[in-house]
Amino acid sequence: MQARENILSKIRQALHKPVPVPFEDRITTTPIFQPSKSELEVEFAENFSKLQGRFSFCENISELVEQLNTLLTSRGWKDIYCKEKSIRELLINAGFNSFNDSIELSDCNASITSCENLIARTGSIVLLSNNESGRAASVYAPIHICIAFTNQLVYDISGSLLLVKTKYENNLPSIITLATGPSRTADIEKTLVVGVHGPKEVYCFLLDQ
Repeated sequence: MQARENILSKIRQALHKPVPVPFEDRITTTPIFQPSKSELEVEFAENFSKLQGRFSFCENISELVEQLNTLLTSRGWKDIYCKEKSIRELLINAGFNSFNDSIELSDCNASITSCENLIARTGSIVLLSNNESGRAASVYAPIHICIAFTNQLVYDISGSLLLVKTKYENNLPSIITLATGPSRTADIEKTLVVGVHGPKEVYCFLLDQ
C-alpha cells in the first residue's frame, strides 16, 4: 500500500506542477523526412519489397486479372475470400471468376481487400475498420492480397492521416491499421518468424489510375 501511495502521490504532484515542454522553440511542423526524387510508385515498391511484401504493378484491369490468375494457378489457390462489392465487381467484370462465395474466412486460401491508401516512405498499407472487409480479412487469412490504385499513394504517415481526417472529419473509424509487410516477430530467441500474428504473405497489386 505504501508503494501505491508513493506512486499516486508523484502522479498528483506531476499533474499539479506540469513540467514545461523542453526545447519548445524547436518544435516545428516542418516534415522531418523529405520526399525523394523517386516516383511514389517506385519508392513504395522498393520499401514494400524490402519488408518481404510481394509487389506487382498493373497498367490496366486486364493485366491485373491476368496476374491474379497466374498467381492463383501457380500456388493452387481455389478458395478466395472477398466481401467488398466494388472489388468483386471490378474483377468479375474483367473475367476473374475465382471467388468462392460459400467459403468462410477461416477456411480460405487468401483474402482480397482494398485499402485506404499506401505510404511510399515506409511501404505500408493503410486499412480502416469501416471498410466492407472489416478488421479480420487482412489479418486472419493466411495470405492477404491488396488491390490498390496509384491515386491512393501518399509519401508519409502524416499525409495519410491528413487524408483520413479530411475525409471522415469527426466520424473517424474506430481503428486505423498500418500493415507493413507480412506479420513477423523476433520474440522467440531473437529469431525472425513470419506469419505469427497475421498473414504469412502480403501481395499488393497496384493498378494505374
